[in-house]
Amino acid sequence: MATIQVDGRRYAVDDRDNLLQACLTLGFDLPYFCWHPAMGSVGACRQCAVKQYRDADDTQGALVMACMTPAADGTRISIADDQAREFRANVIEWLMVHHPHDCPVCEEGGHCHLQDMTVMTGHHRRRYRFRKRTHRNQYLGPFIAHEMNRCITCYRCVRFYRDYAGGTDLGAFGAGDNIYFGRHREGVLENAFAGNLTEVCPTGVFTDRPHSERYARKWDLQFAPSVCHQCAVGCNTSPGERYGEIRRIENRYHGEVNRFFLCDRGRFGHGYVNRDDRPRRPEWHAAAGETRVLDVDEALERGGEALRRARRVIGIGSPRASLESNHQLCELVGQDNFSTGIAEREQVCLARMRRLNLDAGLPTPTLREVEAHDAVLVLGEDLIASAARLGLAVRQAVLGRREVLAEARDIPAWNAEAVMTLAQDARHPLFIAYPTTTELDAIAERCLHLAPDDIARLGFAVAHAIDATAPAVGGLDERTRATAERIAEALRSARRPLVIAGGSLESPAILEAAGNVARALATRERRGGLTLVRREANSTGVELLDGRPLEWALDALGQGDADAVVVLENDLHRRLPGERVDRALAAAETVIALDHQRTATWERAHLGLPAASFAEADGTLVSLEGRAQRFYPVYEPRYHRPESRIHPGWRWLLALHAGLQRRTLPDVAFDDLTRDCARRHPVLAGIVAAAPGADERVCGLKLARQPHRYSGRTAMRADLDVSEPSPPRDPDTPFTFSMEGYAGFDRPRREVPFAWAPGWNSPQAWNKFTDEVGGHLRGGDPGARLLEPAAGVAGHVDAIPPPFEAGVGEWRVVVLPRLFGGEETSSRAAPIMARAPAPTLRLAPADARRLAAEAGDTLVIETSLVHLTLPLLVDAALPSGLVGIPAGLAAALSSGAPARLSVVPGDGEAQP
Repeated sequence: MATIQVDGRRYAVDDRDNLLQACLTLGFDLPYFCWHPAMGSVGACRQCAVKQYRDADDTQGALVMACMTPAADGTRISIADDQAREFRANVIEWLMVHHPHDCPVCEEGGHCHLQDMTVMTGHHRRRYRFRKRTHRNQYLGPFIAHEMNRCITCYRCVRFYRDYAGGTDLGAFGAGDNIYFGRHREGVLENAFAGNLTEVCPTGVFTDRPHSERYARKWDLQFAPSVCHQCAVGCNTSPGERYGEIRRIENRYHGEVNRFFLCDRGRFGHGYVNRDDRPRRPEWHAAAGETRVLDVDEALERGGEALRRARRVIGIGSPRASLESNHQLCELVGQDNFSTGIAEREQVCLARMRRLNLDAGLPTPTLREVEAHDAVLVLGEDLIASAARLGLAVRQAVLGRREVLAEARDIPAWNAEAVMTLAQDARHPLFIAYPTTTELDAIAERCLHLAPDDIARLGFAVAHAIDATAPAVGGLDERTRATAERIAEALRSARRPLVIAGGSLESPAILEAAGNVARALATRERRGGLTLVRREANSTGVELLDGRPLEWALDALGQGDADAVVVLENDLHRRLPGERVDRALAAAETVIALDHQRTATWERAHLGLPAASFAEADGTLVSLEGRAQRFYPVYEPRYHRPESRIHPGWRWLLALHAGLQRRTLPDVAFDDLTRDCARRHPVLAGIVAAAPGADERVCGLKLARQPHRYSGRTAMRADLDVSEPSPPRDPDTPFTFSMEGYAGFDRPRREVPFAWAPGWNSPQAWNKFTDEVGGHLRGGDPGARLLEPAAGVAGHVDAIPPPFEAGVGEWRVVVLPRLFGGEETSSRAAPIMARAPAPTLRLAPADARRLAAEAGDTLVIETSLVHLTLPLLVDAALPSGLVGIPAGLAAALSSGAPARLSVVPGDGEAQP
């Protein structure tokens, strides 16, 4: 710690910080542009000038840049000094020379860091009367819009995109006051985190293109704290709504998880909420193919009557639905009749991951902790495709070698350019074993492209090299053995080693190998981490409910053991072959589907009940790190569409349960449901503490969902009725559907729907809500951890698979996750569909030659369950004997399945 003086008052600060960070942490309003808490200082904008004095006798002082000056003990500075204030005002004027006068039409208006800093410095009149410099804008893809004329040359965009996120197709071109930030040639920004430019840029150069199509100012959006539903990482988000539509999603700060950044799937994958073809009223599908729209009472009456007639009702849950909805389905049908809705091959992997979290001896690190690890082994995962935000954290861990070298030379970590110049290409070791290339390969020490069984064998060999009591792997070639020794050496010598695996390749052997490596490290010293990647938002939580796999449910229906089924937010056709699903549903006398999307399963149901999406419902999800987190409804769907009958899944199920038992629908609050879920499933006891209850108040007030400048309340429904109703009530949460409530930052709170503080309208306002800049929310970071390792370490597993051998005339399928188009709900969003690459079938060059096929040829892949036609991509990294298929194409394609391939010649007939 250090003691500094700011305008004559003494403060204790962290001596590892620079003066800018120290002053912002203390709550001072000091303007800045180029500095960012996650990226450090480069001193490019000169906006954070303060007056620094040598000692108490120095009355003149000197101007210094706060972001480039350490907060050393005894430092004396003045923010309010007249010369410093004048200098900051002059800097703003210089920066604004070429900036257009377009705030009224700029999409950053009211959300703009430049506006905030301009007001903060007192600049209000422009003296520049000459021709402004202008640039031609570029098309940068379906996510990002470009307006280079607003640029103030802060360099934040390229520093984030290239240095932090690892992108290579965005740069700075030119010199002096004529610098252009863009691509060398117009085209789609390729990096998976490009969307963060909309928040990193302090002006309106990079803006949210999908939001532009249905634009609203930030102060006219209604927000709620939410959790991303597009993968299992559990990033916190702030969805913004206007007129019953989600207009944009912004990053919501969480000190242990996503902090400042989201992946593009999480930021732009929300379009499915706004689809016109969403079911909004209950539907009855008659046998003749006729669809009848019902009102709620009639739908519940029909549903209750059908369930009462049934001999046995099966409930099929979903890993994309909340814990509370899955629990209520379990209550409706009984534990013995409850299925998780997950295919058996995936559920086996989930069960193993749960066991490894408990008995492998190493804890699961948070994303923030991942960044502090200094050696990483990834077995069987393409992290950017399967858990992108985790992949970004791993990238920071690998680049963390820079800070170690800088610390040894007394260079502060915030001095970004000095640290990068010193480190050059020095990195912590990263080892990746995966069937083909990944986006992290460029920073890895070694990449091994292996079949899943060989990945597992490598992992078992590494465990044996670390701990001789772990089983040895026979038949290893010298190259693999040497690689295993090198990996083991790196993990042994690391201060905090990290092992990452997951279920993407659906290989239990890979998971057991990762578990052996974790046990070997834990036996030496419990200082490492084990991260296991799940597939969907609530895969971890639903598995904790101990339901049966989906195949069991379909067999029970198909064999006549059950004659009714309730399907919760799950398209079964995306999990198992369509023919098998259709046979099971056809055998049932009653099929009830609850969903917010019109899926193939919905179309085959007798009764469809429109469930609320994440934007319209409460719920709890459990992330891959075992963190239970609550999401809240952003808006009430009936307010703007009175004809809709959308309700949270758990409310529909509660009503069906009441109808089944011929009793009055009870008035159950969401908090009661959460407590009941925790009581029935002791492993979920922590979910009660994951979020505050509905009775939470700040200064006696509920929390506001709307900024205090929210406009148009008296005209929001003018197209429906001239009589304006009062805002909807929300008894289940501590939030109001209005601006009437607490929206400040001076009272610590965990659930913050949007970041705003006086003078800070941009995302930089999150600095006002944290205990220190870049630290944790002052009210505590949201969520509660459920999975922690037990005191002991289980013994090693010796189920080592034999080496992979390519078959003759037969290939083994590997399903490769993909960031865009591989996940069910986001793939229904137009920007994601536009960004998704065309699906291809991947083969090794030798295998393509065996088939006499060339890149671009059309191939047919056949398994016992599926027949699929795709163009060929020759993949030099893929091992011979494997065929790579992108995820999301066919549910029946699972990793490890045998397949036959044939070429489709010009006449359309396949040739083996």
